[in-house]
Amino acid sequence: MADVSPASLAKQLLAILHRDGDRLKRIDDYDNGRHDDPYMPPQADDEYRLLARRAVSNWMPLLVNTPAQALYVDGFRRGTIGEAGIPIGGEGSRSIEWAHWQRSRLDARQSAVYRGALKFGHSFVLTEKTSRGVKSKGLSALKTAALFEDPANDDTPYAALTVISWPKGEELGKARMWDTRSEYEVTFKSLWDEDGVRVGKGKRHGASECPVTRFAAVIDLEGRTVGVIEPMIALQNRINQTVFDLLVAQTYGSFKVRYVTGMAPPIERDPETGEPVLDEAGQPKPLPLNHNARRFLFAEDSDVKFGSLDETPLGGFIDSIDMSIRHLAAVSQTPPHHLLGQIANLSAEALLAAETALARKIAEFKAAFGESWERVFRLAAELEGDTSAAEDFAGEVIWRDMESRSLAQAADALGKLKEQLNIPERGLWRRVPGVTQTELDDWEQMREEDDGQLQLATALIRATPEPEPALEAIAA
Repeated sequence: MADVSPASLAKQLLAILHRDGDRLKRIDDYDNGRHDDPYMPPQADDEYRLLARRAVSNWMPLLVNTPAQALYVDGFRRGTIGEAGIPIGGEGSRSIEWAHWQRSRLDARQSAVYRGALKFGHSFVLTEKTSRGVKSKGLSALKTAALFEDPANDDTPYAALTVISWPKGEELGKARMWDTRSEYEVTFKSLWDEDGVRVGKGKRHGASECPVTRFAAVIDLEGRTVGVIEPMIALQNRINQTVFDLLVAQTYGSFKVRYVTGMAPPIERDPETGEPVLDEAGQPKPLPLNHNARRFLFAEDSDVKFGSLDETPLGGFIDSIDMSIRHLAAVSQTPPHHLLGQIANLSAEALLAAETALARKIAEFKAAFGESWERVFRLAAELEGDTSAAEDFAGEVIWRDMESRSLAQAADALGKLKEQLNIPERGLWRRVPGVTQTELDDWEQMREEDDGQLQLATALIRATPEPEPALEAIAA
């Protein structure tokens, strides 16, 4: 039987951080522009190394930011229970789940969770009770590890650990660890020193399962997660190498070289004696030629020949860079115009076709991250004491529609949906571009107030007696 004691779990989790540390650090370096140097000859001088540093063209943040900027949770819709479809608890911003979201300031902080998952392949969110209520916060994969019985299919870890501070000299590193019932304080000398791991006494965290939720961008049946950067490192290195070769050719061979044969250069002479001035080797010291575009070269000797060497063409290097970027766009499912900036003379249909692959990838991320957020909301409800909402597996997050279209186009489409398909108008409110959950709640309240005023006006009209006919009318 496997050892599931807190000390054993802590050692396993620290070992995972040690095992994955180098790989994740390399991914982080590439995201921040710290790339491998391009190939250079062994005797390369400082000028070559300067060109190598300038050759880094970091495309990695764009691969992360492009899908991350299309991911934005705008609300949460609770599920229903019973055959009659009775809603569980409050809806919209009145639910305790969304109140926890606002308290955690996840409107702004959710982007960091997505970027971490897209960069490293996974990130984590911790949901816990604080002095100001239940809150959730993101945890980096560089400092956090989790254990699953079935890492490919389980969304609930049976233990997780995050590093609070790394060891420095004689100072021990500190970490927090959670299992299905308790939270522990962990100290350690290093990630690979099992004998230096110490686990403090546990305290109940209040949830019925580990309160750490994994956000995996892409996960296979082996439980391995992969982000958008690691598969692109080889292509990024190819682009850097080509840019470096371009800079070398541009620096040393992009201009014509003029030459002259059969003519000795002018030498420096003593102004008093007229004798040549000798250098340290005993040879006449040549004078520099003051030559530019406004001066001519001439010689008295007919055997002197002038000529020039052609510059190195740079078009091939530029075409190679363009090709590599297109390969990067195809493999990463990023529209080429996002990378190349070539958007002129593209029709709406062409733009839609170019965005199709990216849209499919974003839809995949929404499905994966949406399930993780739903677990976070269930944990928040459980910690708030709402047992029915904690068992609500039919709830779903509402993603903001980030498609670019005008309000007039959206209004026309929504009007046709209402008229032609007889969809209730309240069901179409969420499809208005840019609408937030708070605005939806305000609209709902305004509609209820308007309905109440209309009912009151109708009741008053019905209660008012009909006026009696005038005497003149009766006499007539």
